[in-house]
Parts: sequence; structure tokens; C-alpha cells
Amino acid sequence: MNEAIEMLADQRLKTMDQILAVLNRNIVDFGSKFPTVVSDHNVYGTRINEDGWTQSFYTGMLWLAYETTKDERYLKKAKEHTESFRNRLLDNKGLETHDIGFLYTLSCVADYRLTGSQVAKETGILAADKLLERYKEVGEFIQAWGANGDPNGYRLIIDCYMNLPLLYWASQVTSDNKYAEAATKHAHTARKVVIRPDNSTYHTYYFDYETGVPTKGVTAQGYSDDSCWSRGQAWGIYGMALCYRYTKDPVFIEEFHRLADYFVNHLPEDSVAYWDLIFQEGDEERDSSAAAIAICGIEEMLPYLSDDQAGKYKDYADKMLMSLMKSYTAFDTQGANGLLLHGVYSKPGNEKSGYGVDEMNLWGDYYFMEAIVRQNKTWNPYW
Repeated sequence: MNEAIEMLADQRLKTMDQILAVLNRNIVDFGSKFPTVVSDHNVYGTRINEDGWTQSFYTGMLWLAYETTKDERYLKKAKEHTESFRNRLLDNKGLETHDIGFLYTLSCVADYRLTGSQVAKETGILAADKLLERYKEVGEFIQAWGANGDPNGYRLIIDCYMNLPLLYWASQVTSDNKYAEAATKHAHTARKVVIRPDNSTYHTYYFDYETGVPTKGVTAQGYSDDSCWSRGQAWGIYGMALCYRYTKDPVFIEEFHRLADYFVNHLPEDSVAYWDLIFQEGDEERDSSAAAIAICGIEEMLPYLSDDQAGKYKDYADKMLMSLMKSYTAFDTQGANGLLLHGVYSKPGNEKSGYGVDEMNLWGDYYFMEAIVRQNKTWNPYW
């Protein structure tokens, strides 16, 4: 056992060095721009910060690099990103989404937590205000996508669990409980509808616009409405852990067990999930990002579990992480400028059909790096 622990620790340190080497190149190559959402043949392009939900994952990696090394290069670039996100908020560009939580937690909230920046704090609060506008009293949930209040888009998605920390943080720094109250109401609404009796999850759930009554669960990125999109299940695992941290409501530990057990019980031999958990063998693509997210969620929950439970889940997390480090990294791939191969953004037939299939993606890279940081040091999460 000690030998296995030492091998894992050595591999983490080696992998972190490789990650930092990639970031060092990208700081130069990307300049003032951000990577594209996904790679094309394992190469990220660049984009400006005016729409989309993924830019902050690059920013989050810069903050993790700064925490790890204290190298001022990362701090300077991350600070530039804080200004970019502030400008995006003030200009209201591409913020008609619940993903404001992703965008501003890994940029402005991280900045405030690490540097005490009052500008970052103010921007984070403004972002929380913007996110709060999407909270619906009728139904008690945060509307995921589309025009705010659109009856045809009156729904939540499981991903939103990762946007709630922005609201909890805002209540902490303002002493105004309205943000936390909305977050907790959404968390309970979502868990009641997206988790099925067999402990798998829906991606998205619709509500009646006039009554708030839940109407149907479907998928946008899973294999079918009745299957279990692996990244969605991973969002739920991490989300339950975060909700427990902020609320200390034991129901979130119970839900964590349900979602985590289902996830690990549907993994293939190498412990890295297929893009939908309906698959456990065969030629379907893996989603390495789902594994990275699940590892972080498990690591978040470990302090709140009994020793026996923590040991069990820690073993699952270690196996997933070792598999990612040994077999899924991009460091030896010619021309690749990211971290983690074999991710899937969206494979099924929707508006992004076939987009980012068996490619790198920014959230996979970020959560892979976060997972390593979590295991290398005592880490105060940005979430």
C-alpha cells in the first residue's frame, strides 16, 4: 500500500511539472486571448472573452499554477483575466446563462480569495447579482439557458450545482442571505427531480411556467433521455459535496453516496468513464473530463465522511487519477497544447452534434489540474 501511495505521489509531481510547462508555453502563445472551448485535432485555437462558459477554466489553471509555484508570471496573467471578466460583465456580453457561476468563481472569486482584491470582490458580487436574476420563485430554481423567463426554456440542468458556490460566497462576503437562500432552494429542487430512483441522473428538467410543477426530464448531451450522461453525474457528485460544505444538510451526503456509487459502479476496467454511463465497454468514446470532475467531487467530500467511507472513495479517486495521468495526458502528443486527451463535449444529435468528440476540453484540463493540486496540498477551494 505504501509503495502504491508513493507511486501516485511521484506521478502527481511529475505530471504537475508537465502541466506547468504547457501553461508556460500557452501564456506566450495565447497572449491576451483565451483558448477555444475544445481542441481541433488536439490543438486549441484562441478566442476573445465575450461569450461562452469556458474561458474561466484557463484562468482557474493560472490561479492554481500561481498557488503551486508563487511565480509572478501566473499572477500577472490571471490579474489581466480579472480585468477582462470585469469588462465582460459591465458590457453584459454573453451572460444570458447560469454559467456566470463558472465564469466568475474561477476568475474574480479566486482572485479575491488569493489576493484580497477589492475590485475582484466587487465584480464577483455584481456577477452574483446577475446570476440571481435567473432564480425563479415559481418552481424555486435557477433557469439554465436562454432568454430569462422564456416559457419554452423554463428548466434547470445538473451542471448548475457548480454555479451555486458563487451565490454562497456572495452571502458570505455581503452578509446578505438572499444569495444563499436561492442557492439552497435550487439545490433541493434540482436533487428532487434530476436524481432517478436507481441513482442515475437526468441532464435537464423542465417545469411548468405558470405553476412551477416539474414536467419532464430529458438529456441534451447524454445518449438518451433514459441513460446517464457521465459528465452530468460527475457534476452532481461534486455539487452534492459543495452543497454539504455550505449547508451542512446531511441529505447532501446521502445524495453524494447515491451518485458516486452509481458512477464508480458503471466504470470500465481502466476507471475512466465513457461519455455516457450506459456504456462500460466497446468502441464508444471516453469522457476524461467526467473522471476529473468526479475526482474533485470525491476529494471535496472526504473530510465529511467516516474513515471507512473516506478510504473507499479515496481509493476510487486515486485509481481514476492514476489512470488519467498514465494513459490520458497530452504531453507526448505531437502539437497538442492542452493537458487531457479523450474528452467529449457533445456527441448526440443536438445543435452541437459531434462537437468536441475525442478532443481536449478546457474544463477537463482545469479539473485534472485541480485534482492534482487537491492531492498535493491542503487546498482552500475557489468554489
